[in-house]
Amino acid sequence: MEPNTLLDALMDEAGMSRAGLAARVNQAAQARGKATRYDHASVIRWLNGQRPRGITPDLICDVLSERLQRPITHDDIGMGQASAAMTTSSELTGFIDRSTALWRGDQHQRPGVQQAAAITGLPAVAPVWEWENPPEDTDVSRLGTHRVGQSDVEVLRSARTHYEQMYRKAGGVATRARVVRFLNAETAPLLRGSYSDATGRTLYRAVGGLVAVAGICSYDSNAQGLAQRYFHQALRLAKASGDCAFGGYVVALLVNQSIFMREYRQAVAFAEAGLRTAGPHISPALATDIYAMQAKAFARMGDDASAHRCMRLAEQAAQTISRDNEPAETGYVQPGLVEAQLAEALMSLGDTTPAQEYALEAVRMQAHARGRVHRLATLTTAQVRGGEVELASATAVRMVEEARGMESHRLRDRLVSVRKTLAGSGGRDARDAAELIEETLRVPL
Repeated sequence: MEPNTLLDALMDEAGMSRAGLAARVNQAAQARGKATRYDHASVIRWLNGQRPRGITPDLICDVLSERLQRPITHDDIGMGQASAAMTTSSELTGFIDRSTALWRGDQHQRPGVQQAAAITGLPAVAPVWEWENPPEDTDVSRLGTHRVGQSDVEVLRSARTHYEQMYRKAGGVATRARVVRFLNAETAPLLRGSYSDATGRTLYRAVGGLVAVAGICSYDSNAQGLAQRYFHQALRLAKASGDCAFGGYVVALLVNQSIFMREYRQAVAFAEAGLRTAGPHISPALATDIYAMQAKAFARMGDDASAHRCMRLAEQAAQTISRDNEPAETGYVQPGLVEAQLAEALMSLGDTTPAQEYALEAVRMQAHARGRVHRLATLTTAQVRGGEVELASATAVRMVEEARGMESHRLRDRLVSVRKTLAGSGGRDARDAAELIEETLRVPL
């Protein structure tokens, strides 16, 4: 049962507590000749996704309509027959309401939002299918109180760049709250504003970039269900913007998360959808990353031939990258990324020597701080498997130094994995490096 973020958001907007809503619903029922005894616990159940029986949804709508001075429907409070708090809708108005409700729930640290479970099966695939297939949005214009212009869009683009850089330097745990606060304070009012179809498409594209960063930070904070919902929002925004290449980028984020969750077949399917739908619009950098991730997924499944085929495609795409012609979001595809990805694929296939060569080449190339940590972790593992324990220990020490100051569950996962690898390799240098990692891990996030 999904948390009812729509009702939660409306209660917050109305300044109404759980006990306050329950009391007003009881009063409204009494006015209709009905006797109800709802209390704050009843409202908690509604917020947890329970739909009350009878006329209670009508009463809730009446109470909130009176307080907010506008009509409120069953769909608005997340109690429509066909509504679900996290379902992607072709109706943009409803989608915006659900999206902003999720942002507000995240900012207010609602457990039902932040601890939402990751979805699997058809519900996980449906947003990608809807992105790929008709209907398209023929007109995204909107009438609102505030006129949205290109200068507003530029602010959102600048914010995306700012928070992405913060994430790379400090990690998703530290960055996430700031992105979500910006979404609520600055972005939500723009989505509810007034804009033409042309401006609306650039607005949705810019908002999608920010929402994707929120998803990345949630993923890095190990809130996988929440990250998934942000990625699905970003994909819907990509469709509304009409930017197929950006949609392909969001699909790449879902591919990466699927690999992390060991949903390898889903990762391959998502990758194929991104490549197929973005088609000629896909950037070489994004194609490089998607093919490399496909190679990793096939390698984890033990499909040697498919893994090597995707490795070749990744290397071919990497040769055509022109940074001046790439969208802002693919800046993470820096020199050496494909080598690091392919090193991991090769290790999964048991090809230790070429894996070590690829990993070493990746480390030699320039990367942002976060990327350096991941590359050094990959190289350490490859060196241990190749019997170069002394070299691996020195690499691990470099990795720890690079990781200092970053708050990231994913980086901690890498540190834990490397520590385990070193601890089982024997030798004093390896033990010293493992102890250094252990000391670093004692500092809580």
